[in-house]
Amino acid sequence: MLKELHLRSVGPSSQFDVEFADRLNIFTGDNGLGKSFLLDVAWWVITGNWVEQPAYPQRNTEKPPEIISQISAKDGVQDYESRFNFSEQQWTNVPSPTEFNEVVIFVRVDGTFSVFDPLRSRESAYNFTTDTLWNGLKLKRKVICNGLIQDWVTWQNQPQKSPFQILSNVIKKLAPHPDEWIEIGEPTRVSIDDVRDIPTINLPYGNIPITQASAGMKRILGLAYLLVWTWYEHLKAAELTQQEPMNQIVLLIDEIESHLHPRWQRVILPSILSVVNQLKPNITIQALVTTHSPLVLASLEPIFDEEQDKLFLFELQGNDVELNEVFWTKQGDTVGWLTSEIFGLKQARSQESETAIEAAEAWMRDDDSYTFPEHLRTQSQIHQELQRLLPGHDPFWPRWIVTAEKRNSRLSTS
Repeated sequence: MLKELHLRSVGPSSQFDVEFADRLNIFTGDNGLGKSFLLDVAWWVITGNWVEQPAYPQRNTEKPPEIISQISAKDGVQDYESRFNFSEQQWTNVPSPTEFNEVVIFVRVDGTFSVFDPLRSRESAYNFTTDTLWNGLKLKRKVICNGLIQDWVTWQNQPQKSPFQILSNVIKKLAPHPDEWIEIGEPTRVSIDDVRDIPTINLPYGNIPITQASAGMKRILGLAYLLVWTWYEHLKAAELTQQEPMNQIVLLIDEIESHLHPRWQRVILPSILSVVNQLKPNITIQALVTTHSPLVLASLEPIFDEEQDKLFLFELQGNDVELNEVFWTKQGDTVGWLTSEIFGLKQARSQESETAIEAAEAWMRDDDSYTFPEHLRTQSQIHQELQRLLPGHDPFWPRWIVTAEKRNSRLSTS
C-alpha cells in the first residue's frame, strides 16, 4: 500500500506532496497539470517498473530531483529516497517490488493495461496493449496470458466454471442499470478467416460478439477480464509456489470515465469497489483514480468515507501547479459538482449563457453594465439574448421576469 509520495523537481511542479488514503484516492483538475503523471510515478514506486520512459526531472534546479515514497511492505512501513542520475539517465535506489505484498493493476486512458504480481512477474510487469489483452501475451516464447477471447471460452467450457462464474458476476455488476443488463451468451464463430469461437454477450436488444461491441463496452469487458484473470493466475501462482495468496490489490485507473456514457459513469467506480470484494473475502483495495467527471464524483456520495477515502485537486496558481487535498462535501447532483471548487464553473451552462445571465443579474442589481459586451447592456438586449440561449423551462426565467416587471412598473409610475 502506498502511504506517501513526495516529488521534488519532477513533473509540472517543483514540489508535490501526497498522503494517500487507505482505500480510495480521487484526483481531479484541469488537463495537463499532472494527474496521469502522478499515476505513472505511483506505478513505478510500487512495482519498480516504468510503463514507458522514466519520469524526466526538471533541470537547472536548486535542489536535486527526488522521488520520496513511503510504502507499507511485508516488514512494515518502508521509506525510499530515489534521486535522478543525469549521467546515467536513470533513477537510483529503485524500490524493490519483491518486498511488497500486493497485486497492482494499472488501467490507462489509451486502453492499455499493466499488471504486477509479485508471485508471478517478480521483477518486471506485464504490459498489455488492447491487442495482447484480447488475443494473448507472450514473452520470451512463454505464454504469459492466453488473452480475453481464449480464456473466456475456455473458462465457459470448464466443468467447474469457477473463474467463468466470477467473470459473469463481475460483468453483471458493471452493468450501468437494471434496464441495461449484460449477460454472457454462447460463443460463436464470426468469420471464415478466424477459426476461434468468439465470446458473446446478451444485451436488451440482442446478442452480439464481443469483438463488435462499442469502445466503452470493450473497455468494461477488458477491465472485468483483467481483474478476474489477474486474481485467478495469482491463485495459481500461490498454489505452485506454495505461498499464501496476497490480501491486497492496488488499482490505478486513469480517467475512469473514458468512453463511458453518463449512465456508466454514475456506477463504474462503486461497482469496481464491489467487484474486487467478490474475488476473495476480506480482500482490501487501494485505488488511485483520476477523473474529469462530475458524475463519477456524485456516484461516490453514498460510499465516501473520510476515514479511508480522500479527494485531491490539481490547481494552477499563477505559474505553479499545486496538488491539495479537498475537504469532502456532498454537492447533491452534477450541477452542484460542476459549480463547486472542484470544477470551478460559475454555472453549468455554455459560456454564452453564463455571460448573458451575469449581465442580467448585474442589470437587476443596477450595476455598471459597461463591463459587458455591447449587445448585453440594456434590458431588451439582455432579454433577447436570454431568449436565444435559454430553454423555456430554465429556472432563471421566473426571477428575471418578475424582477424586470417590478422594475419597469416602478419606472412607469415615477
